[in-house]
Amino acid sequence: MARDLDGAIGEGWGGEAQIVGSHVNVIIARRGSATAAGLMTAFATPRPGHTPILVCVGEHETKYEPVWPPLVMMNKSTAVTDTHQTMTWGAAQLGLAQGTLDAVADGIIEATDEYIVFVAVWVNPGATDETAIRKANRQSIRKAIEMAVNGRDPEAAKRLVERRDELTSPFYSGE
Repeated sequence: MARDLDGAIGEGWGGEAQIVGSHVNVIIARRGSATAAGLMTAFATPRPGHTPILVCVGEHETKYEPVWPPLVMMNKSTAVTDTHQTMTWGAAQLGLAQGTLDAVADGIIEATDEYIVFVAVWVNPGATDETAIRKANRQSIRKAIEMAVNGRDPEAAKRLVERRDELTSPFYSGE
């Protein structure tokens, strides 16, 4: 990799609609750095409905295998129902693993233990389509890792500055 990625951030959206979409935020940290130490605090301090995990894939407990580079996942939406937990730690976890491995296969990031990838993932509590959630998470983390590694497109950032007075948010209804 051409630059030190410690503290690099990225964001990605995947999926066709809000109910089956995925939004992720990624932070890459160099092992042993202050960034990694700060983020590992989240890993060591779970809260009800928010469980950070080291992303693993495989069948049954004896065949689980961690994704490399190490991928630490934290859910953004509180997982309290059985279905939402399955969507988050089943479908989303698998999609995040696949998308991270896509980034490795595409040469964006290396499968070493030099860096840890931290991801905060939003899964809609009403989601019920496991395959759509898996695919959306695969797409969203691949985009987020690429943004973290390569940085924000300068032209996109410039266009955002130019449109700053017309910006909207789906969570804001004022003028």
